[in-house]
Amino acid sequence: MRIDKYLWCIRLFKTRNIATTACKKGQVKIDDKICKPSRDIFGSETITIRKNQINYKIIVLDIPPNRVGAKLVDLYRKDITPKEEFEKTELLKYAKDYYRKKGTGRPTKKDRRDIEDYYETNEEDS
Repeated sequence: MRIDKYLWCIRLFKTRNIATTACKKGQVKIDDKICKPSRDIFGSETITIRKNQINYKIIVLDIPPNRVGAKLVDLYRKDITPKEEFEKTELLKYAKDYYRKKGTGRPTKKDRRDIEDYYETNEEDS
């Protein structure tokens, strides 16, 4: 089975086209080697997938005949992703929240006046 079809069958990607694009971009590696979307996959190979800033590590247990349900996915793969990968995303969330909350957009008129007042008071002190 092709690697892009396998990743789609085990529900790592929503569509096969997205899986193919990820392979072409070099986000999918088999045994630490970048692979093309047409590369055949066999049992007991280790796949590393970079998705959403997380490096997922998967061991191929078996090849599914076609796309499988979410409950049956664990029959065909074993997830060995380290916990540190998921902790990194938590840190990224905190780093983004430090600046400005998502969805708040541009500063309001009140915010701009407060900023201007702040700069005016600091210039007077100098």
